[in-house]
Amino acid sequence: MELGPLIVILLRLIVPLSIFRWPFWGTVIALVLDAIDVILIDVFQMGDFANYSALDKGLDMYYLAFSFIVSLKWHGLAKKTSIILFVYRLIGVVLFEITHTRVLLFVFPNLFENWFLFWAARNRYFKKFQLTTKRLFIVLFILLVPKMAQEYLLHYMQATPWNWIQSKTGLLK
Repeated sequence: MELGPLIVILLRLIVPLSIFRWPFWGTVIALVLDAIDVILIDVFQMGDFANYSALDKGLDMYYLAFSFIVSLKWHGLAKKTSIILFVYRLIGVVLFEITHTRVLLFVFPNLFENWFLFWAARNRYFKKFQLTTKRLFIVLFILLVPKMAQEYLLHYMQATPWNWIQSKTGLLK
């Protein structure tokens, strides 16, 4: 394996450890690193990510598992929601890995990540916000709309945002 992919993989393994200390910001940084891993390889001309997509899903679940472990300390509706959303996404990823049917990643969206960030931000910055069943459904709907758009573009349409950015801006060449 070339050095570039190895560096990115090591970053994707090390950075999520920060989630235990800083749940919100650690997850944000892990999420950003996930979003730009392929871009980093292109920008720094560090090599090729041949067959990286399967490893990418595993690395995604790796950092999400740390967020999930943190969420198990939550209480009530927030904790139950976290468990359901994480398990739902995990089922989708496992089914995808077995069948290689990309639409499954759309059918099993990663709403857990958005929920985790929402509730971690609430715990850090908005402690007075109380969760009721009605508020939960409103929040989940608001979080689901952009997530479904993202899942549709990435996993159903198989869009590659980094290629679009490159073609429109000339960056990343």
